[in-house]
Amino acid sequence: MQPLLHTDTRPRFARRDQDWRAGAVVYQVFVDRFAPSANLNAKLEHYAAPRTLKSWSDVPAHGHFLAEHDVWTQELEFWGGDLASVRAHLDHVTSMHADVLYLNPIQSAFTNHKYDAIDYMTLSPEYGTREELASLATEVHARGMRIMLDGVFNHVGRRHTYFIDALANAASAYRDWFFIGSEYSHGYRGWADVANLPDLRLENENVRAHLWGDANSVVRSYLNDGIDGWRLDVASDLGPVFLRALTTASHETKAQSAIVGEIWNTPAGWEGTLDGILNMHARMIILDYCCGSADATKTAARLSDMIADAGIEFVLRCWTTLENHDTERIAHRIPNAELRRIAHVLQATLPGCPNLYYGQELGMEGGRDPANRAPMRWDLCNEHNTELQFVRALYAARSDLRALSKGDIIFLRGDRLLAFLRTTDATLETCLVVANMQDVDVEESISVRDGRLMAGTVFRDATAHADDRHANTSRVEMGFATLRIKAKSACVFRIVPPPAGQHSPFKRMH
Repeated sequence: MQPLLHTDTRPRFARRDQDWRAGAVVYQVFVDRFAPSANLNAKLEHYAAPRTLKSWSDVPAHGHFLAEHDVWTQELEFWGGDLASVRAHLDHVTSMHADVLYLNPIQSAFTNHKYDAIDYMTLSPEYGTREELASLATEVHARGMRIMLDGVFNHVGRRHTYFIDALANAASAYRDWFFIGSEYSHGYRGWADVANLPDLRLENENVRAHLWGDANSVVRSYLNDGIDGWRLDVASDLGPVFLRALTTASHETKAQSAIVGEIWNTPAGWEGTLDGILNMHARMIILDYCCGSADATKTAARLSDMIADAGIEFVLRCWTTLENHDTERIAHRIPNAELRRIAHVLQATLPGCPNLYYGQELGMEGGRDPANRAPMRWDLCNEHNTELQFVRALYAARSDLRALSKGDIIFLRGDRLLAFLRTTDATLETCLVVANMQDVDVEESISVRDGRLMAGTVFRDATAHADDRHANTSRVEMGFATLRIKAKSACVFRIVPPPAGQHSPFKRMH
């Protein structure tokens, strides 16, 4: 633990304050499924067979394999969303106090998921144009947010112009951009042996130049158009050497651009290679706790190890993900709404960037792909949706609590409660987060482990209204706080400042 009483931590926190990538709230959008297009009739040609256009009320379902196209029917089903409809619904994104709008792939591709790029430099016409993307970026920036794209640089789609030429012509200039040969099951190497996803030969310097090396490369050109960073698909497949080169190129083009990798592992070892990773390790820890597979003691130890191994600075820039387009939705995994609230609280309060997948805040359900990619349930977006109101209140509180985005963490030892502090260079900003997975209310006295929290310090539920006389509170006495937490619930506490003009034990505390 940092010796808080005689260490000036202000420079460290000043650096974090200046880094938007640390502790940002990320709202993820699958463009085709987020909001209905207002211009659908004008673009029906883009959904011609073998594609199909669905009604917004339809739910995705598994179909059958189309051998002539090397894709499944559900990959060619569209709901019609576009960049214009995303822009028209930015009020909802900002209502979640998001700092970053992250879009799933939008480049030209055959499928709806667009992880099979045909041309990196153009957008899928059913979504819009580069000019419309630049306009969206301008609007996002005007709202005080950043915008990030999904970068799919391990492979392309088999309809990519360069690949078609390489496969047809042994003398093609693009032949050695791919792995082509009789030793591969399709006559070429595909990602995960998928015929529609031929692997790129990143060892070829021309490939790297096209993707991130040249001044007009894919990575750099979009950054120059106003994009603030990239989430990298299957980042581990690119390997640390190429990831480091891509990250460096991004930073050269735009200082403090963000490169976040899809790494299905613990964050440790990836610091210095990427700005952050999708923290799926934290997801498993949270789910194990909320599903009853790990108790509070084991959960605290796992989280503490994860942060110690990778370092707090790196973890602050990792995306804490509960659900996304590759996982079952949290409402499917945790049907109990009370337990789901605990998961929401942990996602919002642990070090890192909460990655909210569109509709997560509404309690949208769905198992694995394609059920987890259903169109946004705008009918659930109302004041009667208690999950939405809870999540909004949670992130409203988070936006006002610097410790939850930029703070260090101190795990507290309890028998039945999972508890931790988030601390900054200002004592009064300290937050206390407590979760109770038990079926009964729990009262427990826990050492707060921070000598700055003087006797008489009062913590109060940060999500409660100011005039709520029944808000949960806890008072520190001799370094202990007695916590009373209802069954299957979690609480985020903040310090109640001493009234102006009265004695404050914090008057000379940082």
